[in-house]
Amino acid sequence: MSLEKMKELQLEGKFLHPETREVNGILMAKMISDNWDKIWNFQAKPDDLLIATYAKAGTTWTQEIVDMIQNDGDVQKCQRANTFDRHPFIEWTLPPPLNSGLDLANKMPSPRTLKTHLPVQMLPPSFWKENSKIIYVARNAKDCLVSYYHFSRMNKMLPDPGTWEEYVETFKAGKVLWGSWYDHVKGWWDVKDQHRILYLFYEDMKEDPKREIEKILKFLEKDISEEILNKIVYHTSFDVMKQNPMANYTTWPTSIMDHSISPFMRKGMPGDWKNYFTVAQNEEFDKDYQNKMAGSTLTFRTEI
Repeated sequence: MSLEKMKELQLEGKFLHPETREVNGILMAKMISDNWDKIWNFQAKPDDLLIATYAKAGTTWTQEIVDMIQNDGDVQKCQRANTFDRHPFIEWTLPPPLNSGLDLANKMPSPRTLKTHLPVQMLPPSFWKENSKIIYVARNAKDCLVSYYHFSRMNKMLPDPGTWEEYVETFKAGKVLWGSWYDHVKGWWDVKDQHRILYLFYEDMKEDPKREIEKILKFLEKDISEEILNKIVYHTSFDVMKQNPMANYTTWPTSIMDHSISPFMRKGMPGDWKNYFTVAQNEEFDKDYQNKMAGSTLTFRTEI
């Protein structure tokens, strides 16, 4: 057995279906909870841009759009490294010798673009203190659930999702990594007007990417030509990104992300939940949803 292979197996053992721990009532990978003080004390900067989402809500897509904007549509520059290295995932903690998000962020020259899935109350306070810009993307619960289920099946760094029926209940109870979808989207929605936050919806981005990219441009105070804008729309479309190894996570070892179980870029289509929910599951889900979202002004489209 080669040394490389042995190293890979050792690493696998460290973070395949890792243990989980709660941090302030939110389920996290144990490695994140062990590192929590460092994460909480992370030092943001005024010129940082943070892309915040619940898992599987269009994070990588938004990262690619932002990267293309920052590089004036230069495709080669956007191929310089994997998404993970271009935009450090601040709370994601990996065993050495792999780079954790914090290590990557601290080494990165400004201006930095960072990523998080943290619920609003757990965001390191320096982001508020420094008044960093934040783009939050929300996706409807049913499609998020379906996507998270498939992602949990293929990504060995996440807890095993169990059966579809079991996962629906786990998701509703918020017993998944990064906690309750309901609390997450509502929490960020409630603070959006008190900070420099652009709150976007996955469904809107899918329906009219050009319009939503223009909102991002305005938020970033950036001007680009119509030609570059059209180029960004094309290069950040689902079909093109699915083929982009620097964005689709296919460069990760299959022992960690097995795309043969379910590709990282699966369908990217609002309304796919209809292929999974039974009529009864859907009715139950809707009833539970009404209870959990009662009193919020936040509304979602479950198809476009």
